[in-house]
Amino acid sequence: MAIPTFTDICEAANRLKGVAHITPVLTSRQLNARAGAQVFLKCENFQRVGAFKFRGAYYAVSRLPTDPPLCPVVALSSGNHAQGVALACALLGREAHLVMPEPINPVKRAAVEGYGGHVHPAQDPHRAEDLAQELTQASHGHFIHAFNDPDVIAGQGTATLELLQGVDNLDALLAPVGGGGLLSGAALAGHAINPRLALYACEPAGALDAFYSVQENRVVPQNNPHTLAEGLKTSLGSLTLAILRAHLSGFFVVDESEIVEAMRFTYERLKIVIEPASAVALVPLLRRESLLEGKKVGVILTGGNVDWAVVGPLLAKPPRVC
Repeated sequence: MAIPTFTDICEAANRLKGVAHITPVLTSRQLNARAGAQVFLKCENFQRVGAFKFRGAYYAVSRLPTDPPLCPVVALSSGNHAQGVALACALLGREAHLVMPEPINPVKRAAVEGYGGHVHPAQDPHRAEDLAQELTQASHGHFIHAFNDPDVIAGQGTATLELLQGVDNLDALLAPVGGGGLLSGAALAGHAINPRLALYACEPAGALDAFYSVQENRVVPQNNPHTLAEGLKTSLGSLTLAILRAHLSGFFVVDESEIVEAMRFTYERLKIVIEPASAVALVPLLRRESLLEGKKVGVILTGGNVDWAVVGPLLAKPPRVC
């Protein structure tokens, strides 16, 4: 598979016009004061399906052969990519089969089914991979990887393209890292526009595989993750590893209590809802990382699909005293 180019990201942006939302960029004086920086939040929680994943999913599905009959699409995802593929298929007239490893976020499952996708639960990630392969072969379908796919990466890069078209001269960009598709697209778009942009990956301490993968130049398996950020429990892929090694400035590692604090801050102070994976990228600013002080910083808030049965009780607890 070839690494996508900036031209591919621009092509994806053209194809997404009128389909994906151009999401807002929000600012907050309270956040700026706490971070000691100028912060610009790219709110992909307001994207279709409630997450940036719609961008890559739609672009990838739209690039499939259109000779009749239209073959089904198969994807493996904990939730947001599944939602994106389900909606993309609904818009483009294809059948979608989504393999979702258990435990499944009920909010995300309901959304997938609401878009007409067929959910196939799997007991664990290994079974999920086998099931996705079986479904693809049995249906003569097309498998769309959640992140290790050039079209998906190009589609995700359009979020950063929009951000940098609207905000000049950013010094740094923060985004969470799971499989690395969003950050890979951000790197390719960001450094094509501004080669001096510092790009930081934000990762939970309980799912710290991307950090070691980049350090060791191999995909370190995500064997037993422990984090509230369910969307970040995947390992990097071959494409995303290569891109991130070439473009990343560094990592910020966050703990679980900081994720909850970041979600609480955005809800109480910014009046927006973000999911745990999204909150990971806000933590370095809230703890006033010295590398970011005095800088102009962009943050991609990746999604807002929250399981309140899990998150609600955590947010109800008194905040940690620093």
